[in-house]
Amino acid sequence: MSKGPVLIDIEAGDTAAPDRAPPVPDDAAPFEGRAMQAAMTHVARRPSPLARLFWGLVIGLIGTAVGVAAWDFATGLMVRLPILGYAVAVMGVALLVLLVVIALREVAAFARLNRLDNVLRAAQAALADDDLGAARGTVTRLRALYKDRPELRWNHARLDERAEEQLDPASLLELAETELLGPLDAQATREIELAARQVATVTALVPLALADVVGALVLNLRMIRRIAEIYGGRAGVLGGWRLTRSVMAHLVATGAVAVGDDMISSVAGGNMLSKVSRRFGEGVVNGALTARVGLAAMEVCRPLPFLRAARPSVTGMVKRALTGLFARKS
Repeated sequence: MSKGPVLIDIEAGDTAAPDRAPPVPDDAAPFEGRAMQAAMTHVARRPSPLARLFWGLVIGLIGTAVGVAAWDFATGLMVRLPILGYAVAVMGVALLVLLVVIALREVAAFARLNRLDNVLRAAQAALADDDLGAARGTVTRLRALYKDRPELRWNHARLDERAEEQLDPASLLELAETELLGPLDAQATREIELAARQVATVTALVPLALADVVGALVLNLRMIRRIAEIYGGRAGVLGGWRLTRSVMAHLVATGAVAVGDDMISSVAGGNMLSKVSRRFGEGVVNGALTARVGLAAMEVCRPLPFLRAARPSVTGMVKRALTGLFARKS
């Protein structure tokens, strides 16, 4: 056993030095936003009929087994301990009533989403037919949607003052859009920017595998639900999931999940930290894709098409969302 230093002879041609290291290639693989693409593809994927049948049977069997077991437990307890048995039976009935209330709330959530769709279709039909009467009816339905919003009370008054002056459906709907949907568009834009910032942060700072996918999915679900609430389509669990699948399926079908456009490339490539750390570059791209999801959710939930108001720019929302979050190249 040697007690002194160990010397290893290195051949002359194998001497390593910093000046001999190969240069870092500039043509590295581009940022892909894998977390957002995986989350969007997972939500947009429709289960096969066989899978739906399988899970339907599993849920039905489990529900039946649980119900029969609860019934047997309650009736057996009534025989042994009547007071406790009746108390358990009352709790079971209360649980059933609560489930019925939850089901009714889900039905009401679907009805609210359908009402937004109906107003949008009515507005598009009034514009296509150049029907002033239909446009006035659409504005009346739109006002009914937001009559209980205290922050829009002044906007309702302005709409009432100027509605009679509009003599064509386009100008009337543009006025309604400006007065009633303008403040709501600003709220929805802020929600999108917040979600994009959060997704970018989670992607950049969480190194765990699949954690960024789960984080992006949760944050996007919350963003879509919040946008629906802003426009009056407060969705339940099932309604929110259906709305999310509609938004994601639209994005996947139109190819909006791709990252090859100039907008995302310029945002991600112009960031100094994205050149140093690939995680930060992926965070920027995932934030940009989140902004795309939010804009699609606006278009789905908005009860009027974009008329006088300019359609929000994904580039602008991403720049505002990521300002100060990552260092920029001077």
